[in-house]
Amino acid sequence: MTVIGAGRTNSLVDVAGLRVGHCTRDEPGWLTGVTVVVAPEGGAVAGVDVRGGGPGTRETDLLDPRNLVDRVDAIVLGGGSALGLGAADGVMAALLEDGIGWPMGEPGLVVPIVPTAILFDLGRGGTWGNHPRVEDGRAAYASASSSAVTQGCVGAGTGAKVGGFKGGIGSASVVLESGTTVAALIAVNAVGSAVDPSTGLPYAVGLGLGDELAHVGRPSAAELDESRARAEALPADAGRPGMATTIGVIATDATLTKAQCQKMSGIGHDGYARALKPVHTLFDGDTLFTLATGDRPAPDPVEQTVLMEAGADCVARAIVHALLAATSVDRSADGGVVLRSWSDAFPSALGG
Repeated sequence: MTVIGAGRTNSLVDVAGLRVGHCTRDEPGWLTGVTVVVAPEGGAVAGVDVRGGGPGTRETDLLDPRNLVDRVDAIVLGGGSALGLGAADGVMAALLEDGIGWPMGEPGLVVPIVPTAILFDLGRGGTWGNHPRVEDGRAAYASASSSAVTQGCVGAGTGAKVGGFKGGIGSASVVLESGTTVAALIAVNAVGSAVDPSTGLPYAVGLGLGDELAHVGRPSAAELDESRARAEALPADAGRPGMATTIGVIATDATLTKAQCQKMSGIGHDGYARALKPVHTLFDGDTLFTLATGDRPAPDPVEQTVLMEAGADCVARAIVHALLAATSVDRSADGGVVLRSWSDAFPSALGG
């Protein structure tokens, strides 16, 4: 089975039936948000793999293949560290109002299943306690659509950073020769860097499909020298432990079991390793969910291997897109962060 190319939007919604919504809190004092991935009617089979040493998650135990619940209604990704986990309550409340959830007997008696992962962005907007709340989760759910995923400093990626650069939301997809679609959406907020310090290029830029990343060139020597000087001038505590975590969702329209979804999440972490260095540190809570909608047949073992490898590459490509789509922020007036985007640091690499 070979790769045909990226899907129609080159984002997670190329898996039919999925919807994505963001709530972005970037007003003064705030730099955080929520992203929700809503499953098709009837839910999607799901799995998860947590590799980082500092995770913040909710409802991941039920995704163990040994446990009963085999479908989820939505996945929530958010900022705010552990405080942000409560944003999922807003998504659950909205799903309940829509009558969506695990059936408990009579019509309307349902329990929405909404696994959640968070990243650390507290204080980056200037006010330490500002974190996504119930109403933000509800707003993200209300905005969910099948339109191409908005990328960059939105939703869960609003306050994200990756190494010394601004992080954000990125997404990518691929269509295989069989017609099966695989896609990923990643909120990139890593202790490690997505950029090779010797070249200034994103580590995973070579994984682009066709001309997807052909517009990304090598930065000038002057820009690279300036970037290194800026990095060396950062205070020693600029990367304090715990202020990280990259989280995301892989999705496919293939039919997979819970165990296969869990395995796909595990292999998806290879995409993290292709695009971030170091990865899975004690200071990251790196987590990946997988959703399988089941619109297409179950793959045989060889097809499954290709499918999962394609998912890992989608993860890596999504990280590159997050880096490229991010915009610089300066919240120093509010006591928050100053973070340059990769594109502002290396304008020559994009023909600027």
